[in-house]
Amino acid sequence: LPAPRPEAADVVVVNTCAFVEAARQESIETVLALADRRRPGARLVVTGCMAERYGSELADALPEVDQVSGFDVPVTFRPASEVPRLDLLNLPRPKAGAPWAYVKIAEGCDRACGFCAIPSFRGQQRSRSVDAILAEVDALEVAEVVLVAQDLASYGRDLGRPGDLIPLVRAVSRRVARTRLLYLYPSELSDGLIEVMGETGCPYFDLSLQHVSRPHLRRMRRWGDGSRFGARIDAIRHRYPDAAFRSSFIVGYPGETEDDHDQLLEFLGEARLDWAGFFPFSSEEGTYAATLPDPVPAGLAAERLAECGELQDAITAEVRSQLVGRTVEVLVDRPGQGRSHREAPDIDGVVQLPVVASAALVGRFVAATVTASAGPDLEAAVEEAA
Repeated sequence: LPAPRPEAADVVVVNTCAFVEAARQESIETVLALADRRRPGARLVVTGCMAERYGSELADALPEVDQVSGFDVPVTFRPASEVPRLDLLNLPRPKAGAPWAYVKIAEGCDRACGFCAIPSFRGQQRSRSVDAILAEVDALEVAEVVLVAQDLASYGRDLGRPGDLIPLVRAVSRRVARTRLLYLYPSELSDGLIEVMGETGCPYFDLSLQHVSRPHLRRMRRWGDGSRFGARIDAIRHRYPDAAFRSSFIVGYPGETEDDHDQLLEFLGEARLDWAGFFPFSSEEGTYAATLPDPVPAGLAAERLAECGELQDAITAEVRSQLVGRTVEVLVDRPGQGRSHREAPDIDGVVQLPVVASAALVGRFVAATVTASAGPDLEAAVEEAA
């Protein structure tokens, strides 16, 4: 049974991230903090990307840890120098504690983006079977499912069935009221996929753009440019006026010029995305980017990061304020808080609801009128339950 807090657990498991240096540092800090908090005799297990990427090196560096486990076989406690593997895709899922849940449909990635080390330790894409995914969705018993993968739109390609994402989304949508898709590579956003995303009742488009300058994207070994991205976003908005957009961008990748940066700022101002995340470039061992000349000085990268963040924060706040007075459909996550289709769980802002009026409506959809906005968050009054 799950423990209510780390201090009460017999086994404490830390799922780590190795994508960039900041994530690795946060993972290590979390491991050390939990090592201090666990009760006497409790076991501490480190899994996830850092365990997979660094293996025995990580085990040697963390004597506080009882087990370091990568992916592929069940965990057994052994000396820390021996690193078993664990296939996270096949772990059984308990029933969700919230009315939403993330469901991973594939692991690994076949792309060769210049900045990304994921293929080196997650391997090539491995899609789960449709039956396994749908069985997990049924067992979770939630109102919203968020489908995720490193390269979501390529689901099924490794099985010789490109395009399988569309029938999968339709099948999931027959089981839950709201189906959300995260991490879409922009070149894979087909007309058919856009159509099925509209059918889900959740026109939320999370597009992994990374930049908009065409020559700079080629240095990143990425597809597209700002003109193509903007045209696609405009076409989707024409079809689905209530569509919400999120993306992420890397600032300070080697060779990024002032013109490249200005193009990104111009794109942000014109595209007016609902949400965007900005990350400083992190040089990862073994990646193409680690071999490139013309590094961007850290101070300059920080300035560019701040410029992007300041611009996007103002856009997000303005976009959110334009919803004041509108009635939106909100899934009540817990008393006093919910989300419309515009907010992905644990990522974006939320819709604040009156606690008393929403307490008995957790897990249900309600019509709510937006009364105010505060940066990324909204305040709304409950009108009726669906």
